[in-house]
Amino acid sequence: MFPQRWPRNSDGAKAVASGPAFAPLNTGADAPAFNPVERMPVMKKLFIVAAATCALSGAVAAGAQQPYAGQDQREIASLSQTDIQALLAGQGWGLAKPAELNGYPGPAHVLELDEELSLTAEQSGAIKAIFAEMQTEAQRLGAEYVAAERHLSGMFRMGHATPEMLDRQLAQSGEILARLRAVHLKAHLETRPLLSADQIATYVDLRGYGHGGNGAHQDHAGEGHNHD
Repeated sequence: MFPQRWPRNSDGAKAVASGPAFAPLNTGADAPAFNPVERMPVMKKLFIVAAATCALSGAVAAGAQQPYAGQDQREIASLSQTDIQALLAGQGWGLAKPAELNGYPGPAHVLELDEELSLTAEQSGAIKAIFAEMQTEAQRLGAEYVAAERHLSGMFRMGHATPEMLDRQLAQSGEILARLRAVHLKAHLETRPLLSADQIATYVDLRGYGHGGNGAHQDHAGEGHNHD
């Protein structure tokens, strides 16, 4: 065999290979960051994605199957602690939405927007009286409703509920709630005539109701609807 000869340049020096295959490794500050995911085999990537998807699907399914998880610790099954506090404080609890969302301002929010609505002293005084009467009655009925729902939960918790008892308790609870709702809705009815059309429009805008339903653009006497 002939001995292997190293290639030489024209000047007789040994030739040195060059090109991308022999490029020096860039380890400086501008070197690209190492990304282990990019170096990971495709099958391993797919396995990780599938595992994460299964875990997420399991969590969603568990939530769908356990919508009342934790609520079994409530004293009153139908009411959260926030609900109870709102009812006992005489707050609206969303009971007056048919009025509120249709151009019939509520006394509490009108008083909160006193300056923006430019209420007169006479308007402010009248609306404060409506609010005070509403809150007093709402607190009383709210306490009654909480007590009725507590009794309803207790019937089932103790295991002595009967159809007859259930009918009586539901009728009592429903009647209290209807009276409570009427208190809030009537306060909205009493407040509206005390405000000008411009004040109602401003209220609707400030509360973020767009055009405020139908009521915001009707005459205070109720033109456009015949309820006779």
